[in-house]
Amino acid sequence: MDSNKNKQQEDLAAFHQKEESISCTILQSALDLADKCALQSLLLFVDGLTDLKELDSINFDQPLKIILITRHDQTFELAQKYTKNVVRIPEVQLTRMGQIKMAVMLSFSKRLLKPNDFFVYITGLAEHHLDTMVVMQVGREYELFQSVDQPPLTEHIRRATFERILNLALEIASEGREGKAIGATFVIGDIKDISEHTQQNIINPFKGYPEDQRNILDEKMTETVKEFASIDGAFIIKGTGAIVSAGTYLLPKLVSEELPQGLGARHASAAAITAATKCISITVSESTGTVRIWRQGHLITEIEKAKPVGKSPSNSPHVTN
Repeated sequence: MDSNKNKQQEDLAAFHQKEESISCTILQSALDLADKCALQSLLLFVDGLTDLKELDSINFDQPLKIILITRHDQTFELAQKYTKNVVRIPEVQLTRMGQIKMAVMLSFSKRLLKPNDFFVYITGLAEHHLDTMVVMQVGREYELFQSVDQPPLTEHIRRATFERILNLALEIASEGREGKAIGATFVIGDIKDISEHTQQNIINPFKGYPEDQRNILDEKMTETVKEFASIDGAFIIKGTGAIVSAGTYLLPKLVSEELPQGLGARHASAAAITAATKCISITVSESTGTVRIWRQGHLITEIEKAKPVGKSPSNSPHVTN
């Protein structure tokens, strides 16, 4: 029995050593690639490192901008000891591509990335090892930033508001409500402009409350927003984060451009309101859990929810393609 146990421990140690070797090799390869190809940035999903001490091997003072990506508060604080360029993404299950899109969108929102920047993104299994390296250019990928030549994404919206709503949308997509999948629409922007194209479907649950008590940036509003997300209609939100209404119908004229195949009324109205007014819409698909961002009548990006996968016998993190 002891020999079997020792053999298992040796195999496990060898496995972890191999994982660490893979992570180090991919990290070094990404740094070499960035240097040889004169890339502007390297985005690193630090949750995929076997040990944060691996960051000690990186020169954060070089011209290459290193942006660290994480899903956890503790890791976020530790990563900030290495650089101020740290981006926190929601702690929800995303596909690898969804994770990349989310990280790039938030990095772009924080102005850590600029239009036409070339960057390399390295990621892998959370708390496991790095296994994926992708090179992209901001603005060249249709699915990331189709409308990158427009004015800055958050010109009339606080970045904190945009990021908070995007995080909430991903949580709703991942968790649903009481075990049931739900859809949602958030419209953020110029309220005076938006109100001319909306109609209240129910008694507005946010009417009469002071703005500081209905601001989406307040963590106490999280459960309230998730509860009202199941109501037909959209949330209308000021650029400052104050929620104006829920259960609101969007009534703009439909844009002439055809939507991607398979998208229905929720997405059509979300696209149309952004074409008619100064706003951004974020939608959650009830059927797929995909989160989409709309601006000036266009789909800017979509972030897919990972398919649920059961835990392996070893209880190691599962692979999400």
